[in-house]
This record gives sequence, structure tokens and C-alpha cells, in this order.
Amino acid sequence: MEYKYEKLTDKIYVCASTDHRFGTDAFLLADFSQYRHKDKACDLGTGCGIIPLIMQKKLPPQITYAVDIQQGAIDQLKMGMGRSETEGIVPICADLKELWEGAPLGQLDLVTCNPPYKVNNAGYQSVITAQKIARHEIMCNIDDVCGAAEKLLKFGGRLCVCNRPERLSDVIFAMKNHNIEPKRLRFVSKNPDEAPWLFLIEGKKGSKPFMKVEPQLYIRSENGFTEELQRIYATGKEQE
Repeated sequence: MEYKYEKLTDKIYVCASTDHRFGTDAFLLADFSQYRHKDKACDLGTGCGIIPLIMQKKLPPQITYAVDIQQGAIDQLKMGMGRSETEGIVPICADLKELWEGAPLGQLDLVTCNPPYKVNNAGYQSVITAQKIARHEIMCNIDDVCGAAEKLLKFGGRLCVCNRPERLSDVIFAMKNHNIEPKRLRFVSKNPDEAPWLFLIEGKKGSKPFMKVEPQLYIRSENGFTEELQRIYATGKEQE
């Protein structure tokens, strides 16, 4: 296995490989989650740990459980942590459908998840098992994610997820099925002339129905990356 260390800041590195890598959606989700330093958080299906590591770029949550069913993913996260100065990340190899012994049930302020976007047996599936698990709902589906979040979140705690627009109804249904009320929704387009390719959604456990649709986020403008994406995706140095 070949590993590559990607620099997020002078003090934070993520270990990527062909099995466990990351894309722009992880940066968008971390930013959308509006995490706070006082939060107790969990990232489900963490992969190489990109979302918990992005959160280290500024004041991170006081604790972030980074959970993945694949030991190889957790090992990569630990490799990234080994080259970084991190605070409060707890790597855990566990099945989110069963959680783990001593899981902080009903205690968390925030759960994030960049889940598999495709239902099982839909479209092309990679011959590489790790990539197949990341892209298709083989080991878990969106209902499993929302079920785990319901168990982990305290009343008023937030679940933040990204997915493809064609899965929006599935995500909303799963949230509501687990007492998580959708509260914020934002669509993402590559440029103003294209339909959205991604959405970001936040739900609150036990909240009353009312959802705000936020202004659309664009990746590119005629001059290159938009200012908002540059802010979100800054990788060269620590943010103020």
C-alpha cells in the first residue's frame, strides 16, 4: 500500500491512499457543521479521518470520536495523527450499527457523516473493497447512520450529512424516522450554470419542524475557485 501525506496546515497532515482518500465534499461538510470548541462530536465512517483533521485547523471540538468499520482506515488516521499536533481525536474501529463499548450515548453535540452515496448494487462497483464500501451502501445505509446519530446525540444535538441530490428524500426520511428534524439545507453546484451535484443538510434531535434553505454554494466562477471555496478549502497554512 502506498501512502501520501497531504498537508492541511503546518501542524496537521492527513494520510491518504488509494483505499482511503478524500475530496472537496469533506471540506464542505466540515465547514457546514459549524463545529464549536465546546462540542463533543463524532464522525461516522471517518475513513482516513479527514473531517476530524480538518476540524483541527482552528479550535476543534473538545473531543471527536472518529469511527470506521475498517481497521485500515483507522490505521491511516493514526498515521496522520502521528505527523500532526491534534487535540481530542479518539480513533475507534467499530460498526456504527452496533456502536462500541462505552459509546457516549445521548451525550454528543454533533455527529458528522460523509456516507456512501449509492445504494448497494447500483451502478459500477470498484473491485477494491475499501472503495466499494466508501461509495456503496454495503456495510451501512443512511438509515443506519441516522439511527446511530439518534443514539449518540443529546436532545438538540445536530447531525450533519452530505449526499447527492437524488438521495435527498432518502436522507430526510431517515432523519425524521429517527427523531432528527431537518433544519438547514444547502445545495452545491460546480458553477452557476450547472445543477447541484451535492447537498449539505443539518438535522436536530427532537426539534420542531422548520427547515431553512441556504443560498447555493458554487465551486467555481469565471475567475477560478470562488472566494467561499477558497476560504473553506484553504490548505497552505493555519487559519486565523
